[in-house]
Amino acid sequence: MNRLVPYEKISLRTLNKMKEQIAERIYKKISPLQVQAWVTKEPVPYDDRESGSPLRLQPGDKWGELWDCAWFHFEGRIPEGSRSQNLVLLIDVNGELCIFDKNGIPVQGLTNVNSEFDYSLGKPGKRVVDLQNILTDGETIDFWADAGCNDLFGHFRSGTLKEADIAICNEEIKSLYYDVEVLLELAEELETQSVRKARVLQALYDASLLLVEWDDSAIAEARKLLKKELDKKNGDSELTISAVGHAHIDLAWLWPIRETIRKGARTFSTALRNMEKYPDYIFGASQPQLYQWIKQAYPELYKQIKARIEEGRWEVQGAMWVEPDSNISGGEALVRQVLYGKQFFKEEFDQEMKVLWVPDIFGYTASLPQILQKSGVEYVMTQKLSWSTYNDHPHHTFLWEGIDGSKVLTHLPPEDTYNSPAAPRSIVKIEKEYKDKNISDRALMLFGIGDGGGGPGEEHLERLRREKNLLGLSPVVQEHAIHFFEKLNQQRDKYKTWRGELYLEKHQGTLTTQARNKKYNRQIETALREFEFSSSLLSVYEEIDYPKTDIDTVWKEVLLYQFHDILPGSSITRVYEESIVRYEKLLEQVRTRIHQNYETLAKTIGRPGLYLFNSLPWERREWIKREGQWRNILIPAMGYTIVDEKTNVDRQEDQELVAKEQLLENGLLSVTFSNDGTLKSIYDKENKRECLIGSANVLKIYHDTGDAWDFPTNYHETKAMQPSLKKTQTLKEGPYVMVVNHYSYGSSTIKQTIRLTSGSRLIEFKTSVDWRENEKMLRTSFPVNVHSETVNCEIQYGYIKRPTHRNTQWDFAKDEIVAHHWIDMSEPNYGVALLNDSKYGHRVHNNILDLNLLRSPSYPDPVADQAGHEFTYCLYPHAGDLVQAEVYKKGYEINIPTQSIELKGTDDSLPGRISRSFIELNAQTVMIETIKQAEDGKGLIVRLYETAGTHATVELALDMELESVLETDLMEQIIGSVDHFGGRLALNFSPFEIKTLKIKTRTHG
Repeated sequence: MNRLVPYEKISLRTLNKMKEQIAERIYKKISPLQVQAWVTKEPVPYDDRESGSPLRLQPGDKWGELWDCAWFHFEGRIPEGSRSQNLVLLIDVNGELCIFDKNGIPVQGLTNVNSEFDYSLGKPGKRVVDLQNILTDGETIDFWADAGCNDLFGHFRSGTLKEADIAICNEEIKSLYYDVEVLLELAEELETQSVRKARVLQALYDASLLLVEWDDSAIAEARKLLKKELDKKNGDSELTISAVGHAHIDLAWLWPIRETIRKGARTFSTALRNMEKYPDYIFGASQPQLYQWIKQAYPELYKQIKARIEEGRWEVQGAMWVEPDSNISGGEALVRQVLYGKQFFKEEFDQEMKVLWVPDIFGYTASLPQILQKSGVEYVMTQKLSWSTYNDHPHHTFLWEGIDGSKVLTHLPPEDTYNSPAAPRSIVKIEKEYKDKNISDRALMLFGIGDGGGGPGEEHLERLRREKNLLGLSPVVQEHAIHFFEKLNQQRDKYKTWRGELYLEKHQGTLTTQARNKKYNRQIETALREFEFSSSLLSVYEEIDYPKTDIDTVWKEVLLYQFHDILPGSSITRVYEESIVRYEKLLEQVRTRIHQNYETLAKTIGRPGLYLFNSLPWERREWIKREGQWRNILIPAMGYTIVDEKTNVDRQEDQELVAKEQLLENGLLSVTFSNDGTLKSIYDKENKRECLIGSANVLKIYHDTGDAWDFPTNYHETKAMQPSLKKTQTLKEGPYVMVVNHYSYGSSTIKQTIRLTSGSRLIEFKTSVDWRENEKMLRTSFPVNVHSETVNCEIQYGYIKRPTHRNTQWDFAKDEIVAHHWIDMSEPNYGVALLNDSKYGHRVHNNILDLNLLRSPSYPDPVADQAGHEFTYCLYPHAGDLVQAEVYKKGYEINIPTQSIELKGTDDSLPGRISRSFIELNAQTVMIETIKQAEDGKGLIVRLYETAGTHATVELALDMELESVLETDLMEQIIGSVDHFGGRLALNFSPFEIKTLKIKTRTHG
C-alpha cells in the first residue's frame, strides 16, 4: 500500500469518484416485478382500488397526467437461490407512492428520484422497500400502492414507470458508503492545515487503494481502516446540537389540499418504518389538522403513530391548529389556532404544548408574544427570518417582546433550514453561523425532506449514527425539541431582547395576492364573531343551546385556509378555486344562522317593527330608509333598537349636502375632483384645514413581473399607468352624496363610487373591479397634509408605529407593510386615517398613504386576481391624534355591519323594550373582541383588549344577574377573580393588554 502520497496532494475528486463507485454497487437488480395500475382523476380508497382505468406497465410506459391518481399492483416471485440474500425492492413510478399492506394500512412512502428539491440539501428520492415489510410468504411478492402523478412540489415529471425490481442490497457496501460519505465531507469542512483533516484524507486514500476487486475481504478491510477515524471522539464540547427528524408539510401549496392527506400518510408511514431500524431516531411533526386527516383517512396508521408518541419516539410539535400566516389572520383567529391546537394534542395524546412551531411563515406579528404567553406557550421556533433580503437578524436565540411587553424565548436554527441533510456540512454551518454561540451552548437542527413531505430517509439517519460524537464536529444528540428548549431556557438571563414585530424582508406581495380569499377571510372572521355573540345572547336570555359543535367546525375550516401558503396567496389555481367555493358556503351558512338568531331574539321581544342589532361595544348610528323617509337611528352598544312608526323618528337634515360636477360636500368636509376623477382637495370645514398636498386616490397600475410572493422592489420608480375615466355621474340620495366614476384599462373595468354621508367625516371609495390583467398591480395613494416620522398601523390586538422615512437599511426594507383595518398618520392635533374592509398591503413614505388593491402575478396561479372584486376603502380626516379620534372604532364599523330583522305585526302595545343594551362598556380605548360560550360550557367568555397602548380603567356593565366573574388566560384556565356589583365590574388594563373573563349568570331573561 502506497502511504507516501502527501495528504495535500490527495485528490478530493478521486475520493468523490470512489464514493460514487461504492454507491453504484449497493444494489444489484435480479428480477423485474409485474406492474398493473388502475388510474383515476381523484384518489379512491383501498377498497375501490380496481375502480379506475386499468393499465399493464413496463418501465418507460406512461401511466398518468399531472394530479392523476392510481392504485399500482406489484407482483413477483423471489428467484431461486436468492432468498438468503438481503433482498429489497427498487420502485420509482415518477410520482409519489404509498405502499399498503394486505389490510389496507399504509406501510411506507416513496418519492421519485428526479423530484424537484434543493440538491445542496440532499437527494429527496425514496425508492428502496425492505422486503420484510410487504412479503406475503416466503416466495411471493404481492402488494398494492397508492400513487399521485406529481413530485414533492407538485410538478409533472412525465408520469412514467421508471423501475420496479427485486434487488440484492449489500449491507456492507452500503455501510461503507456512509462511512466514506461522512468522513469525506468532514475532511472537506475542516481547516486546510488541520491534523484531523490530514488523517481522515489519508485513511480515505488508503481505503481507495483496497477497493479494486470489490470482494468481501477488501470491503471489510476498508471499513476496518475507516472505523479508526469514525471512532475518534471529542473531549469536552462547547456546543451540543439537538437533532429532530422533521417533515414540514405544507397543507396546500403547489398541490391541492387533497394531496396533502396522502403526503401525510406517505411521510408518517416512512417515519414509522425508520423507527424500527434506527433506535435513536426521534421524529416530530406539527399541525393537528394533519393528524386529524390521518385519523379519519388512515385509522390504523394513526394507532401506530399514537403508540410511538406514547413510547416517546414521536414528538407532536407546535401549538396551533395549522402553521398559519400571522400577518393577515385576525387576532381571535390566532387565539383559536392555539386553543384548538392545544386542545387536540391534549385530548388525543395527553401532551401539553409549549412550543410555537412555525418554521416557514412570512413574518411574525408583534401581538404574538402576548397571545402565546397567555396560552401557556413559552417558546417559538422558526427559521424564515434567514430569508430576509437586506438585513441579517442579529440573533438565533433571543427573547422576543411583543407590543404589550410579553416575552417568549425564540430560537432560529442556525443552519437556516428545516430541511437539514444532517451531514457534516450541517454541523459545521451551525458552528460557524450561530450568532449567539458566545452565550449559548445549544442549537437546534431539523433534518429531513420537508414542504412536500417525505421526512428523513436512511441517509439522514446513517449520517447521524456516525456523527454522535465524531472528532472534528460538535456532538449531536437526537431528542425532542421541547427538551432542547428547556435546556436553552436555563440560560435565559443571558439572551438579548428583540422588541416588536419580526418583519420578513421578503414576500410582501403575499399581503395582496389572491384578494378574494383575503376578503372572504375578513368576512368570515367578522361573521363568526357575530354568530358567537348572537348565540351567546340566546343561551343566556332564552336558554337555547349554544351551537358549539357547529361553530367549532366552521372555525377549524377557516383556520385551515389561514395556512401560510393559502391565505397569503401563494398556492396553485386549484387551491383557490376550491377554497373560494368553501368560503362562499361557510359564509352563507354562518350568515343564515346569525339571521335566525336575531330573528329568534326579535320574536321573543315581540314588538313589531324593524330591529337593528349592534354587536359593537359602543352606540352607533345607522341611516335607514323607511316608508319613503330617511332616518338616522341610534343603536345602543351590544344591543338593539326597534324602529316603528311611532318611535325613533330621529331625522337629521344636513343643509350643506352638495353633489355637483367635481364637488361633494357635507357640513364637515368639502371634496373637489380633477378632470381625471382623482381628488384635488379635501377641505376640513370644521377644523379649517386642507387635508391633501397633491392629487389623491390616483389609481395607478404598475408592471408586476414578480410571483405570488414578491413584486419588484423598485416598481414605484417605474412609470405608472392610469385607467382612463370613461364616464362620471353625480348623485344625491337622502343622506348620501356621490360621484360615480367608470374607468377602463386594457381588458379591465373599474367602477368607483366616492361617497360622503350627512354628519360623517368618512370619505368612502366603494369599488367594483373586473380585473383581467396579467402581471399588473393596482394601487391607490393619498398624499396627506400631515407631517410625522411614523405611521400607526393596526395589527391584531393593537397597533405598531413604523417609520415613514428611509434613513437606514432596516427602514428601507420595510417598504411594504401590513395593517388590518387602518393605517393612520397623525400630528398631535390632527391626522388622517386610511381604512379598508379587506386589504392588508400598505406603503407609507414621507406623507403618502398608499394601499395595494390587486396583484395578478403569473406564478404559481396564472390567473391570480383575474376576476371580479368588490371592496371599500375610506379616508378619515380627524381632529386630534388616532387615540383622541378613536380611529379603531371607525375600522370596526366599516367591517362589522349592523344586523336588521323585520318583525311583522300590529300590536305595538307589547311590553318589550324599544331599545336595550345587553352589555355596556364605559371605555374610550378598550374593545370587546369576542363573546362566546366557555369551552367547558359553563358560562360566557368575554375577551377585551386595550387598543391605544395606554393604561386604562374601565367599567363593564352586563344586563344580567351575575353569579361569578373569573379572569382566565386565553386557554380559559382560571387565573383570578373579579369583583362585581349589580352586574357592573371595574377592570384595569395595561397597554395593549388582552383580558379574558369567564362570566356565570344566576338567572336568565
